[in-house]
Amino acid sequence: MEISVGAILEGNIKSITKFGAFVSLPGGRSGLVHISEIAHSYVADVKDFLTEGQEVKVKVVSIDEAGRINLSIKKATPPPPRPQNTQRDRQGGGNRPFNKDREGAPRFNKDREGAPRSNNYNNGPRQGGDRNYQPRNAAPAAASQNAGPADFEARLKQFMQMSDSKLSDLRMTEKRSSRRSGHR
Repeated sequence: MEISVGAILEGNIKSITKFGAFVSLPGGRSGLVHISEIAHSYVADVKDFLTEGQEVKVKVVSIDEAGRINLSIKKATPPPPRPQNTQRDRQGGGNRPFNKDREGAPRFNKDREGAPRSNNYNNGPRQGGDRNYQPRNAAPAAASQNAGPADFEARLKQFMQMSDSKLSDLRMTEKRSSRRSGHR
């Protein structure tokens, strides 16, 4: 029987090595299935997937000048079905391409609110991010421009009080944790 590249054959595992398995083929020939061609998943140990004497279906990948036959089990079998509708997929994780949003549209074609953004590039230079961006809790621009020195002083005082409070809480937490661990 003539063995040619691309042929799918039946064979038996003759021997197993750490880098693959030798398969007895029809016509008294044998070939090697490399460890990377055994399964559609990662193979750390060939013996986890194959046993000596096991009958396998293989595809002839190549035949080199010396007559050595390279085989593949995974190319002779269809890949296993991918799990679908897992909890992770419903939450937006999974294998979604990195440049797509949840609706499948390219991310760069939508503004922060999700509305389509024009694709013409005549909107002026884009330096420092989105010029239309405002934090959710920010005051309107007109109100902050009309704020006088008194408003600034009040906001600064509020910030300093919050800051002192947070530092005080942090120091108390550090003291408690050092007492528990035995360091004083």
